[in-house]
Amino acid sequence: MAKYNFIPIPGYHEYPVEEMEQRAAEFYADMERRRTVRDFSDRPVPRTVIENCLRAAGTAPNGANLQPWHFVAVSNPEIKKQIREGAEEEERVFYSGRAPDEWLEALAPLGTDEHKPFLETAPTLIVVFAQSHGVKRDGATQKNYYVQESVGIACGMLITALHHAGLVSLTHTPSPMKFLNEILGRPSHERPYLILVVGYPAGNAQVPDIQKKALDEIATFME
Repeated sequence: MAKYNFIPIPGYHEYPVEEMEQRAAEFYADMERRRTVRDFSDRPVPRTVIENCLRAAGTAPNGANLQPWHFVAVSNPEIKKQIREGAEEEERVFYSGRAPDEWLEALAPLGTDEHKPFLETAPTLIVVFAQSHGVKRDGATQKNYYVQESVGIACGMLITALHHAGLVSLTHTPSPMKFLNEILGRPSHERPYLILVVGYPAGNAQVPDIQKKALDEIATFME
């Protein structure tokens, strides 16, 4: 396998400490506003915005630079309807017996159930697939590494990019999700990772009044 050429870090810029601290604080303040939303407007989102957010997700660090992901952006109403029907079928089974009582108890304060109207209302669904292997131009396969970790990082960057653009989102993971391969025509070596529901919040959208853990609960500094 040919080796990469190594080049100086493109575009890297170091900030003075004061500016670095300000940028970090401002970014945290912006991200603190991000909320998962379940009530969406049907206002369309410009495709260029979705494209650039996907480009941002595609810059995520990943195993051996094999980029083991594929994003399917769905705005077609009929396909969104099919996705909703498939998801709600799995969710009915989940809520009526598949999920352990402990899990249902944890979900109860959020008021979620098997009904997922946002899958049709929201203007865009981004279905993320994780690729167990890639396919070379000659048809040969290339095993991918750290697939779950790589795709998870890319999804986090995608959610951040959408928030930065002024949109809201919801991660939805009905289980199992194999129906998405069939609806979207994706190959068997791609496993559905999640559905990201994207758009503007509805005018009457509400979110639960929850708090995030304090820094000393999520981080340890060993100086």
